[in-house]
Amino acid sequence: MDELQKIRQDLTGIEQEITRLYQKRSRLMEQAAAKEDAKIDGRFGFRPVSSFDFNNVKVVFQGVEGAYSQQALQEFCGTRAKSFHVETWRDAMEAIAGGDATYAVLPIENSSAGIVSENFDLLTEYQNVIIGEQIIKIDHCLIGLKDVDISGITDVYSHPQALMQCSKFLEAHPKLEKHSMKNTAGAAKKIKEDGCLSKAAIASALTADIYGLQILQKGIQNHTSNSTRFIIVTGQKVFRKDAGKISISFEIPHESGSLYRALSHFISHNLNMNKIESRPIQGKTWEYRFFIDIEGNLMDTAVQDAFRGLKEETEGLRILGNY
Repeated sequence: MDELQKIRQDLTGIEQEITRLYQKRSRLMEQAAAKEDAKIDGRFGFRPVSSFDFNNVKVVFQGVEGAYSQQALQEFCGTRAKSFHVETWRDAMEAIAGGDATYAVLPIENSSAGIVSENFDLLTEYQNVIIGEQIIKIDHCLIGLKDVDISGITDVYSHPQALMQCSKFLEAHPKLEKHSMKNTAGAAKKIKEDGCLSKAAIASALTADIYGLQILQKGIQNHTSNSTRFIIVTGQKVFRKDAGKISISFEIPHESGSLYRALSHFISHNLNMNKIESRPIQGKTWEYRFFIDIEGNLMDTAVQDAFRGLKEETEGLRILGNY
């Protein structure tokens, strides 16, 4: 009887040890899952990839043949990408949303004229994310029909940004009446199609070749270092493993110190912020959405910790891309 009781006690001890080991294993598995969930949450659902393949992939740009956006597209994606153009930047974003394109190229900022505000707003309206950027040196020319002298030009056509970038030239020629177009290359195309000797466009030298026009004056932009930064966006939450810049947007409570508290998470995690912009929030008078660029990668622990803290301080925090 004593022997049987001893066996039962031994079996009970073994059962308890098995239960303890099972519970420990379960806790370890839960902790591992929690850590993985934390990583995913810290990346906001983004997935790292080694590279992007643009061969035979559809890429859309706004404008017509010869647009600066097309030049940015070719330099970033290469010539084997299947590119096509649409009329507006919104159309480009819609092309991704509708499955007609995998990527889109959009101008986001010019070194002399500032941000392209419409495209900042489109980034928050659509779920497309930035996977890369391309900087293009902008060299504006005044171009017109063959055998036309600049003294005979009365009307000049171009995109509003290009007109701003050439404001000093236009101020020096006050008789020129300015007309806004959706695209610089589109302005050159219009000059060719209208066939009017008194009309000219501000566009690139490339468009003069494409549309058979002549360059009336080169380098008319205000600054010789004039450049435009283009972004490449897609509908998937992906980023290169070696990406080094992160763009985000968020809103903050309309109260004292809210922006300071939000930005403090970058300071406490030693993250370098190299850009901040704000845009009005539609429907909220005198309230703004902030756009920030920081150095880092979504796989970095410091970045993930900072974003988790930032999420607590802000509203509508979005990772716009890691590139």
